[in-house]
Amino acid sequence: MSAIRTFVKREPVLLIAALAALVSCFFVPPDRAYIAYIDFRTLALLYCLMTVVAGLRQAGLFARLAHVLCRRAGSARTMGVLLVLLCFFSAMVITNDVALLTFVPFAVVVLGMADRKRDLIHVVVLQTAAANLGSMLTPVGNPQNLFLYSRYDLSLGAFLKITFPVWALSLALILAGCLLLSGERIHVFLGEEPELHRRELWLHLALFAVCLLVVLRLIAWPVMLAVVAAALLLFDRKLLARADFMLLLTFVAFFIFAGNLARIGAVATLLRRLLDGREYLTALLASQVVSNVPAAVLLAGFTDKARALLLGVNVGGLGTPIASLASLISMKLYAHSDHARTGRYLLEFTAVNVILLLILSLAVMLL
Repeated sequence: MSAIRTFVKREPVLLIAALAALVSCFFVPPDRAYIAYIDFRTLALLYCLMTVVAGLRQAGLFARLAHVLCRRAGSARTMGVLLVLLCFFSAMVITNDVALLTFVPFAVVVLGMADRKRDLIHVVVLQTAAANLGSMLTPVGNPQNLFLYSRYDLSLGAFLKITFPVWALSLALILAGCLLLSGERIHVFLGEEPELHRRELWLHLALFAVCLLVVLRLIAWPVMLAVVAAALLLFDRKLLARADFMLLLTFVAFFIFAGNLARIGAVATLLRRLLDGREYLTALLASQVVSNVPAAVLLAGFTDKARALLLGVNVGGLGTPIASLASLISMKLYAHSDHARTGRYLLEFTAVNVILLLILSLAVMLL
């Protein structure tokens, strides 16, 4: 029972998705059409990116990068800016959740060594917003982007045209939030630079390039899957099991649920009417309740308004802690730090997220 309770707490979205898929099967009994629900390209890309990024992290790339940048910080404000921008820019490539898993613990350690624990809540809140907003720019920045990029068959140029203006404004707002940090001088010794395993680094950079070729539609996804799997079998087979398989299963469950809804005429008609002209707002509000990844999968089948849906689920990652699963990751990491004040964290998290959500939503409507 203890193991079951732990699993339920850890994977609530997967359980909800599985239950929704199961219930929908009673209305649309399983048949050959089910296989068409599954977006294998998105699943393969997600899997390969997760394993390759795990390899880059194992090679010491992110620890070295964080160490080099933060060693040069001369003030509390500069340190905070660097810690936050590490999340903002790295999330564009390694996804928002991996960025937070990597750099929030680093922020806890660095600010503790600099005797700036009073800045920790503000920095982690901004890191969380930065990861969610920075990941908006690229198709590989987060799972919902990867899915929508594939679902609407967007070119890279078309995708960036949609996301860049809001991403650029987000960067300005995040930097403005950092100005609240003190300009007081700090001195912190981070120790020797973390070791960088160069052979491992070059291998995973090459595999990451293969993944990008699929994003750019220069090679087929089965080729990428075969290359990544073969390379890892030869050089580091443990990484094959380092992907977030629960996330992949969550996608499969929502693919089945969304596919079945589309085949229930009355439901499909109702959803299309609800979305018509309200795609951005619907995506944003749905993200607050079920988080932005499931919202993207569920709504994409009922609208052809790629821009509104893409911006809705990305800006919709702000707001409640469950709006983006990455936000839950950083909150848990902060809660396990020494002398954590979770109530104060939630208050500041909510205030910052609501302000950013309102400003960015206004910008989306004006653009």
